Amino acid sequence: MKAVLSWLRDFAPLPEDVDVLAAAFDDLGLVVEGVERVGEGLGDVVVARVLQLRPHPDADRVQLVDVDAGTGSPLQIVCGAFNFSVGDLVPLAPVGARLPGDFEIGAREVRGQRSNGMLCSSRELGLGEDHAGILVLPGDDGIEPGARLIDALDLQPDVVFDLEVTPNRPDALSMAGIARDVAAKLHLPFTLPDPPSVAVGESEATLVVRSKRHAPRFTAVVLEGVQVGPSPGWISRRLTMAGMRPINNIVDISNHVMLELGQPNHPYDLHRLGGGGLIVRTAKSGETVTTLDDVERAVDVDDCLICDAENVPVGIGGVMGGTAAEIDESTTTVLLETAYFNPTAIVRTAKRVGLRTEASVRFERGVDHAGIERAVARFVQLAGAVAGAPTRGGLLDVRGRLPKVAKPLVRTGRVNQVLGTDLTPDAIRGYLEPIGFACSAGRGGWRVAVPTWRPDSTEEIDVIEEVARHYGYSAIARRVPAVPQVGGLSEHQRLRRVVREVLVGAGLAEAWTNSFVAPEDLQRAGITSAAVEVENPLVHEEARLRPALLPGMLRALELNASHRYPEVGLFEIGTVFTPTGGGGVPAESERLAVAVGGRDGREAVRLWGLLVEALRVSGAELRDAAVEGLHPTRAATIHVGSRDLGSLGEVDPTVLETFDVHERVAWIEVDLVPLLAARTRAPAYQPISRFPSSDIDLAFVAADDVAAADVARALRDAAGPLLVELSLFDVFRGEQLGQGRRSLAYHLRFNALDHTLTDEEIAEVRQRCIGAVEGALGATLRG
Repeated sequence: MKAVLSWLRDFAPLPEDVDVLAAAFDDLGLVVEGVERVGEGLGDVVVARVLQLRPHPDADRVQLVDVDAGTGSPLQIVCGAFNFSVGDLVPLAPVGARLPGDFEIGAREVRGQRSNGMLCSSRELGLGEDHAGILVLPGDDGIEPGARLIDALDLQPDVVFDLEVTPNRPDALSMAGIARDVAAKLHLPFTLPDPPSVAVGESEATLVVRSKRHAPRFTAVVLEGVQVGPSPGWISRRLTMAGMRPINNIVDISNHVMLELGQPNHPYDLHRLGGGGLIVRTAKSGETVTTLDDVERAVDVDDCLICDAENVPVGIGGVMGGTAAEIDESTTTVLLETAYFNPTAIVRTAKRVGLRTEASVRFERGVDHAGIERAVARFVQLAGAVAGAPTRGGLLDVRGRLPKVAKPLVRTGRVNQVLGTDLTPDAIRGYLEPIGFACSAGRGGWRVAVPTWRPDSTEEIDVIEEVARHYGYSAIARRVPAVPQVGGLSEHQRLRRVVREVLVGAGLAEAWTNSFVAPEDLQRAGITSAAVEVENPLVHEEARLRPALLPGMLRALELNASHRYPEVGLFEIGTVFTPTGGGGVPAESERLAVAVGGRDGREAVRLWGLLVEALRVSGAELRDAAVEGLHPTRAATIHVGSRDLGSLGEVDPTVLETFDVHERVAWIEVDLVPLLAARTRAPAYQPISRFPSSDIDLAFVAADDVAAADVARALRDAAGPLLVELSLFDVFRGEQLGQGRRSLAYHLRFNALDHTLTDEEIAEVRQRCIGAVEGALGATLRG
């Protein structure tokens, strides 16, 4: 948010000392990211009138511009912008002028054509961020060529603070909100503009709100006799310094009110609104709106549309208006819309249509629904002053269910406990009331009525934060809170957290599924092992304790798929139960399950590799095997040493079909306790080579009973220290390979720490790897 000092001083007598203000902003949590001094260093810039535009004879991206700079003879300028016309007034930095940043302008030649100065954009003058074209000056203010720019625009030195506004401070997205905060911090008086109010009453326009859920408050008022034209210099300058481009007086007043009071609003040309009014409703399936940026946007059935009285969409509520009733020079009657939109609905709509605007940012954080009257009155006041536009009729005001004023009890003892201070009740009230938090006596403290412009503050702790901000975080003594150390995590608990962190970091979400399952779900999942029967189940159908996590996870995938999210990645750490025989207590074991929709078995192998690396488990191997519920040829058992800990692979498509899941599913299920208890290896830190690596691929044809892990082990042993990466990237079976045989393809990467490997070295290690696999495992290199 760009805060203009001269604008802030409309509300409070703020000091001109930039350092004092910057320190106050920082202490309030409005971090100053930059300070820009405007209007300095422009004494050499003059106003010039464009006399002629000619194409450059030897360049397409620039043009020749003849200008009158008041010297009596035209000057030729080479310019790369094309946004101005003959007769326009533009700023000229003549030869010898110095621009902000101590940038000196000299005469130069561009493809054989002399340029006697430079025409300037807003950014080059330090008056804004627009660098797309030359700054075109208003032509009806009696400005003559040769006049100094600072005199023509009545430029006074000013300061613009670039403030970082956190999402919990909607009030700080306005000049008034920022001024209120800093004035209270500096113990200065604060005053809001108090324009004559617009009374509620009849209007020639119509207003129907069919979706008060999306628009709990919606107002409209008509202004007649509008004269659309350029804005006066003071409005244009304010908008430019605040980072907005002036357009015309009515649109500029709309933006001025939004920046000043934080209330977005939208003016429509009433004569272009079908039926002479507005309807606020939710969108219909397949509807589109062409917004003011000339982009046709598809809307969803839960989006709020602003329509004319004939039900034709003219804007997306709370995001951007449409082109149908846009203000231009022919407009004579304006219908002003000012509203409060549901913040959650605006967040969804702005994200869905891919459009985040100055208005949507404010609506999604929560505007002041009780400040709409002031915003309307301020618009009408400014429109009357600069566009000759009085109101016609009264204000139409439709209301639904608006947010209630929060009134938390703020206890003095709690304030001091949280902040480590010794504040009195009167001191607390002294920090809160200047920013609009009204205090009345309550048990042990104050009953605080939170102002409507602060929808983020609803609880006691929120109000305590306001006390802290205005007391000053820098004034609160630093201390380490005394936390009694009752205990710590066991090694198993610590490693279990590591497992969660790895899987969450890989993009998976943790799931919780029911420990009770239906026998039919076990059957659908292909689970034939015995399950513990429950005599008095909570749900009659779910009469078994789960012997595996697969049925519950498949149910979770089925649910997500039904909500059009088939590629969800889930993991669960849960207990499974196994009958012990003789009616005894069933055996329990803690399992980890991973299910990733839309991925095949290779994803399971990848995730298993991440876990093995993070846990530093030694001796982990995968062995081809048939596993209940998994694909008959795309499954393996997990072994650490001689112990079988679980399985991974791809869920059987026939099983997925019974759960109405139509995407492939990668699967891991492993016994967690012995996995975490397995011997771990110490972290191995190795230097990184500065030399390029070399890659080769080797494919071997081997019998089905030759484990892929054995081939990998043989390759690793033969390659020696030059091997830095080894991965199995393809498994293939086909008639050409023979019955009971398959192809295993490996990717190998070699790297030396002290030199670039030569072709001879790579060839030697390649042959060594081939010989090791063929000699030890009876495999053959596939051609």
